[in-house]
Amino acid sequence: MKQVLGIDLGGTAIKLGQFESDGTCLRSCSIPTPQPAIPEAVLAAIVEAIEQLDPNREALAIGVGMPGPTDAAGRIARIAINLPDWVDVPLADWLEAKTGRPTIAANDANCAGLGEAWLGAGRSFRNFILLTLGTGVGGAIMLNGELFIGHNGAAGELGLISLDANGTLCNSGNRGSLEQHLSIGAIRRRTGKAPDELGQLARSGDPEALSFWRSYGRDLGVGLTSLVYVLTPEAIVIGGGVSASAEFFLPSAIAEIEQRVMPTSREGLRILRAELGNRAGMVGAAKLALDRYCTEELSSTR
Repeated sequence: MKQVLGIDLGGTAIKLGQFESDGTCLRSCSIPTPQPAIPEAVLAAIVEAIEQLDPNREALAIGVGMPGPTDAAGRIARIAINLPDWVDVPLADWLEAKTGRPTIAANDANCAGLGEAWLGAGRSFRNFILLTLGTGVGGAIMLNGELFIGHNGAAGELGLISLDANGTLCNSGNRGSLEQHLSIGAIRRRTGKAPDELGQLARSGDPEALSFWRSYGRDLGVGLTSLVYVLTPEAIVIGGGVSASAEFFLPSAIAEIEQRVMPTSREGLRILRAELGNRAGMVGAAKLALDRYCTEELSSTR
């Protein structure tokens, strides 16, 4: 059975897994992201981790999830707004030169969407949206069973849609983006507390925490309304660390969508928690490599 490496590059940690073509994870590890996370330092850390994870070079190819868009070919990390000096970095070329294995890169939320489509909450749907609620707010769009990346590879930045034209400035240059209302940083700014603390307070019945999560859900629902009207998906999958408190904010998000979206645009719509947790990006990066480099047709040419 063919094997690949799936890598999820984050601002604080880099997760790596070695996967068989049926999705079985043979082994995995997590290493701290070098600080500052400049490209050269990150590349060196990834190469060292690959050598430790797969010393016998059993994996045929590498997939990498990036915290930002890549070009349509999956070769170049175009920008990572929360990592220093990541502008048009030829990541695939660099890793291929260092490891001798074909490499493809994609936005980390797109990888999470692929992972959920393959082995998680999206596997029963051909058309769904993934929204990841964490340090940032990312997204992925699956259309007719395929990841939609647009004509230049940068589609699916769902967290950067506008919610408030005069709101908080985003690193993207937008103001009042969905990310500036729903990210971990936005939650801290709004409440002075971390999402997990607010989740614990809500579970204990704290009225202020419960009120916050209802408000959070309404903002989420407003943002999702635009996406539902444009894409009319079968399902919306909610992932990322903040989704641990989904029981407190999804009801108000759903109510907002039901109020704002015509029934013809939301008929049969399911809103679900993601199933793969923080493994989704790693799993999806592996799927990316399998699809690009390890089909029977392509493998026979190597």
